[in-house]
Amino acid sequence: MATMTKNKLIWVLTVFIYSSYAIALESDAKQPIVIDSNGATYDEKSEFSTYNGNVVATQGSIRVNSDKLVVHFKEGEAEKLVFSGKAAKFKQTPSIGGKDITGQAMIGEFYPKRNLLVLIDDATVWQGNGTYSSNYIEYDIKSSLVKAGDKNTTDNSKQRVHVVIQPKQ
Repeated sequence: MATMTKNKLIWVLTVFIYSSYAIALESDAKQPIVIDSNGATYDEKSEFSTYNGNVVATQGSIRVNSDKLVVHFKEGEAEKLVFSGKAAKFKQTPSIGGKDITGQAMIGEFYPKRNLLVLIDDATVWQGNGTYSSNYIEYDIKSSLVKAGDKNTTDNSKQRVHVVIQPKQ
């Protein structure tokens, strides 16, 4: 079996094993999104708001820290949240008593209605004893499923996924 195929198989099995351990707190999606920042603007006509400086956004056990956050609304509901900056990080408690899932990237897109977090550019997710790094990572918050690597890229050599699995202590 080719090394590339073995690596993909190991990655898929790892994601499957870890995703089956944790299901996100059901209450997260039902909680309000709370945002704290140094400054904020809201454009009612364009239906978006921008938050700058030490931004902290929470929804239940989900927490995002960033330099900037732009919230896109559709018919008065938060449709998409885009966070960015050197301090763009997220954390979630997947289940009561479970270990937190954390991650970081230069840009993150959170889709609350779809329970989807997309990390773009220098992205890393830490889950249990595994680390997933790529320029593109999707994280399904409800099922705690991590998918790494750009699914739209035909040349896999340009979109590498790096996984480290630590031995159990």
